[in-house]
Amino acid sequence: MPVNPIVVEKAKENNNIITTKQVMELGFSKALLPKYVKEGLMERVRQGVYILARESHDDMYTIMLRSEKIVFSHETAIFLLGLSNRTPFLHSVTIPSNASLPSSLKDECKCYYIKPELYSVGLAEAKTIFGNVVRCYNAERCVCDILRDQNRVDEETILDFIKSYAAYEKKDLNRLAKYGQIFHTEKKIRTYLEVLL
Repeated sequence: MPVNPIVVEKAKENNNIITTKQVMELGFSKALLPKYVKEGLMERVRQGVYILARESHDDMYTIMLRSEKIVFSHETAIFLLGLSNRTPFLHSVTIPSNASLPSSLKDECKCYYIKPELYSVGLAEAKTIFGNVVRCYNAERCVCDILRDQNRVDEETILDFIKSYAAYEKKDLNRLAKYGQIFHTEKKIRTYLEVLL
């Protein structure tokens, strides 16, 4: 039995990915996707997230699909923004402190919790290497996050990122100063950037 053409079309719109929720919105039973997996027509990449068989899997995009609260941050965000060429081994994500990371992602992500009122500061979007749009923080928020959480990020990554940020054509030093006050990182920002700017 081939995959229903409506399901295929929806998955194709989404770079070959479809979720249980999307299948149910199309009017199908949630048992349909596991049935396709058994027949080798689809692959389950995460809980509730499926991909057409023999297609590449965009792990960043499928992680984001697991929770609408997940925002890529720290090393993963700077990679997405082109400010680091190091592909993160574990993806860094930030979620509000009144939410929780799905347990199925705990081994795949380094999770940071933030006060709910600071969660949306610097919220942006970027494309993965597969062309999917994901939530991440902007460069200025990344500077603050990485300097605030220095003990969880290796020094070489910090130095490379700060050098890249200093050379970044889209940097916004006024925004960085504002975020520095919000996140109490003004002194650290000055220490790192004085040498480079």
